[in-house]
Amino acid sequence: MMPSRRTDLAAELDLADRRDVAESTEKRGEFTVSTVEILTEEAADRLGKPCGKYITADIGKIWLASDDSFEKAADLIADKLRLLAHELCGRMPESLLVAGLGNRRITADALGDETVGLLTVTRHIRTRDSRLFGLLGGREISAVAPGVLGQTGIETAELVDGVCRQVKPELVIAIDALCARSTERLATTIQLGSTGISPGSGIGNHRRSIDRETLGVPVIALGVPTVVDSATLVLDALEQAGIDEPDARLMAVLRSRRGYFVTPKETDTIVRELSRLTARAITLAFGGLA
Repeated sequence: MMPSRRTDLAAELDLADRRDVAESTEKRGEFTVSTVEILTEEAADRLGKPCGKYITADIGKIWLASDDSFEKAADLIADKLRLLAHELCGRMPESLLVAGLGNRRITADALGDETVGLLTVTRHIRTRDSRLFGLLGGREISAVAPGVLGQTGIETAELVDGVCRQVKPELVIAIDALCARSTERLATTIQLGSTGISPGSGIGNHRRSIDRETLGVPVIALGVPTVVDSATLVLDALEQAGIDEPDARLMAVLRSRRGYFVTPKETDTIVRELSRLTARAITLAFGGLA
């Protein structure tokens, strides 16, 4: 029997047992959107994911897309952000904090940080000129890029919690790079979740979760898979070759090297364009400067 593969994506979960799990799929022009909702704690324990809604948009290689496809993808993500925000808050929130997670010095992990750098933030406008803010017509948006524990010596969740206590947003959007099981999903899928996020969990580096329980406000997780575990690549190749029971010696070698991750060679371009897409979607969903 093949061992389990690392993945952050609900779309890659083994749903052979569908008890207490709701699924749906829709087409949105050239894009496909799938939704998985985990309804009970029993199902959450079985699948290894918290109860909540996970929306996966397959957008293709957006860094190669036309301007029209790029804008349509941004519209799609914006619609799903508004949907989750309304469900979590009971209405559209008046203020939100965008937390760009990850290590800015590692290209494949810089999605959150780069997105924050491209956002149009408006909280300072509201505090300095409420009339101008009203004319802009958007929500109050603030942003933070807290870095990682090794850079700051402070847990990411602690930093975001501290900012939340000062800024008091009605909603937090946490943006992070994810780990996929399939190379076909690398940088071509965007996942939105209503359950918050545990930074680093996909690569086995579990940190304190950023969620409603931690922050006291609803958290939407927005992530894009930018890496695949190297052992997963080998296991998938063996499975495609019809080898269901790998040699014990091979398995020992794979387990000893489960700290290696593979990312596309054009990751710098990919992360730059996905950051631009994510920032655009947030502006369309909540900003008045779209």
